Amino acid sequence: MSAAGLPRSYLYVPGNAPAMLAKALGRGADALILDIEDAVPLQDKDGARAAVVAWLRAQPADLDTELWVRINQAPLRLTDAAALAGIPAVKGLVLAKVESAREVVEVGELLSSLGDHVTRLMPMIETAGSVLEAAAIAAQPRVHQLQVGEVDLTGETGIIPGEDEAELAGIRTMIVLASTAAQINPPVGPVSRITADPAALARSTQRVRRQGFVGRACIHPAQLAVVHEVFTPTETQVTEARSVIEVFAAAEAAGQGVVLDADGRLVDVAVLRSARKTLAMAAKAARP
Repeated sequence: MSAAGLPRSYLYVPGNAPAMLAKALGRGADALILDIEDAVPLQDKDGARAAVVAWLRAQPADLDTELWVRINQAPLRLTDAAALAGIPAVKGLVLAKVESAREVVEVGELLSSLGDHVTRLMPMIETAGSVLEAAAIAAQPRVHQLQVGEVDLTGETGIIPGEDEAELAGIRTMIVLASTAAQINPPVGPVSRITADPAALARSTQRVRRQGFVGRACIHPAQLAVVHEVFTPTETQVTEARSVIEVFAAAEAAGQGVVLDADGRLVDVAVLRSARKTLAMAAKAARP
């Protein structure tokens, strides 16, 4: 699938923080992930779930901001999913600490049994087991995207990322390949703990983009501007994309089999697809 219309940013909002929830839509994120998992202590799970459900039911179904909810792992996963089924404003559920494709299927089957046939799923790949099962997880019905959870993953595996995050490159590539093979949307980039160094966050986010992710999960509103800038095509990139599309269309109309741009570079279907992706991302960024 393409990156057309995908959010550039996914801002996590604790489900047990009413003040943050009240301000969330005004933060400027393309998407929100209301969190009733890691952000919420065990004793507050029921209250956070109820608060998030009430807030979501008060939202219109046609918001420009996508609304997702990160739900708990078993044994609370199905309870959370049932409470969120059929809410019009909800784009989908982020499934924390998924280990197998069967867990994804169970959530989808539960939603269907409750009459909800539209809510999408975003499994989190954040354990060694889920990395090895990423291809099977990505191929399940309702899976819209994958998201990599590197904080939990590095804690479990003992991987210690350096400044260039090279230690994580292979894992990220596996998740991108699993998504592509399953023909689902590109995965969401991992959160960064950097909140006070825009230049460092930009370097990290540019790396994530080059590795094939589209958009990035954020843990603080201060990260949004940087993430948006990285995932918004420049004017030069937009101009080049338009030129590629025009050159390809002209060559196709003339019946030419080999297409070259003004600089003599080959333009094929893959280049055309990339140009369309660039224009789609630019259109997304231009929305108010």
